[in-house]
Amino acid sequence: MTATTPEHAWLQRATCGAGCVHAGADVPGRRWVVAVRTAWRVAAALLLFSGVWLLAVPMPGRSHLQRGYCRMMLRCLGVRMSVSGGPIRNLRGVLVVSGHVSWLDTFAIGAVLPGSFVARADLVEWPALGPIVRLMKVIPIDRGRLRRLPTVVAAVADRLRAGHTVVAFPEGTTWCGLGYGRFRPAMFQAAVDAGRPVQPLRLSYRHKDGRQSTVPAFVGDDSLLTSIKRVITARRTVCHVSVESLQLPGADRRELAARCEVAVRGEMRSALTNGSGCGEGHALVA
Repeated sequence: MTATTPEHAWLQRATCGAGCVHAGADVPGRRWVVAVRTAWRVAAALLLFSGVWLLAVPMPGRSHLQRGYCRMMLRCLGVRMSVSGGPIRNLRGVLVVSGHVSWLDTFAIGAVLPGSFVARADLVEWPALGPIVRLMKVIPIDRGRLRRLPTVVAAVADRLRAGHTVVAFPEGTTWCGLGYGRFRPAMFQAAVDAGRPVQPLRLSYRHKDGRQSTVPAFVGDDSLLTSIKRVITARRTVCHVSVESLQLPGADRRELAARCEVAVRGEMRSALTNGSGCGEGHALVA
């Protein structure tokens, strides 16, 4: 599902397309093996998806339930998790930021640091996803309406002040994982205003043999169903999440964005905006 978005200078554009997604793709295996594997994964994911509403029910230990649910969903889809890096601090009111590759990112981050996501506004209109988006109290953002951005930033700051964890993808759109976009500073203003720290996470997807995988990438002309099909028919995908150093907010959102970008990219910053394909990303989550 795609939507036409008005152009403005703030709007992030990815250069990733079909060429990125299929570069180095894994060999799926024999047809009957793929069929059986896919059927099992679809059945397991649908069964688990039917209970997603439980994540919105206030209860003791809900964050543990959310982490477990996200890990189980990833496993149902054929994705294994690997977490490394610094300790996950038990802090309230943290802004979590990461690069954005796929719709799988939401489950990967939810398995480590569950929170409310800043997501594209039209998700509430999507079949099946709409009710879940409302239940999970997603903060909607319309990337085509720049005048509404301060309202979104204020909403994020209010959530942080109230002690909630908020997750945002400051690239503003998805990239294939081989190329990346700059971290836009807008969402970091919420952390500055609320005086709350930022937790950068480094996400990467790999094949079972360790090669970097673009199979999960949701870019170019992909529909959500096409992207899901590519993931569930793959042999196995491994999602690596590295917990980077917690960043204090400071007083300058641009400086904070730059610090978090360095934490997330490190030596990979040379790949910024150098995607080899042609096309646009999908801003599922902002």
